[in-house]
Amino acid sequence: MMILRSSPPSPFGRKVKLAIGILGLEKDVTIEKADPTDPGDTIRKQNPIGKIPALIIENGTVLYDSPVILEYLDHRAGGGKIVPPQPNARFKSLQLQALGDGILDAGILLVYEGRWRPPEMAVQKWLDHQTGKVARALAALEANPPPLTAPPCVGQITLACALGYGDLRFGGKWRDGASMQGSQLLDLLERQTFEACISWMGKEVQMRMPEPAFGSEIPVALITYMTVNAQGAVYRGPAIKR
Repeated sequence: MMILRSSPPSPFGRKVKLAIGILGLEKDVTIEKADPTDPGDTIRKQNPIGKIPALIIENGTVLYDSPVILEYLDHRAGGGKIVPPQPNARFKSLQLQALGDGILDAGILLVYEGRWRPPEMAVQKWLDHQTGKVARALAALEANPPPLTAPPCVGQITLACALGYGDLRFGGKWRDGASMQGSQLLDLLERQTFEACISWMGKEVQMRMPEPAFGSEIPVALITYMTVNAQGAVYRGPAIKR
């Protein structure tokens, strides 16, 4: 049994969870919560950088971070599923993943800037530097929209998590700079990618839980995503029993 060290809000951890569901490996993985900010958490021994996610495979080897883990999971599932086997498609997918990871890196830096640095010490030039990365990445995606594939590739999975994180942490402000057509296209990509593994997540969501603290991090992540993105739409997700 593999062990995934992650945290419910982590978009990089969500990448791995989506890949696990898409590849049908949910029975091979157990999830253990990790806190990268806790000096006593063993994640700092499992990954010297102290970042999540980290995947501990059966022989004790620890894989990190998310691009390496997704590559391994694809290999374990037979290969060529979420990482295209043909060179041209493969490198396009990996480049899209790098773009999505860059959006996430910038977003997380902005979150921690606001969380750990007093407002009076904020450096606007640094904030503008990070927001500029996100704006340029989204403009590039609008100018050259990625195709939708089934199953989603690692690039689409990453981009979906990046856009979902933008909705969760920044109230969807990334949409303000996108054209209506571009916003709809990126939103479609985000939704289709998440829907690709909703059946697996649904298995864990269907549980009786008096409060969210008793649920696993998978339903918490999914419920958070659906709550932020519902926007009055008809609910088509798994049922939650009371």
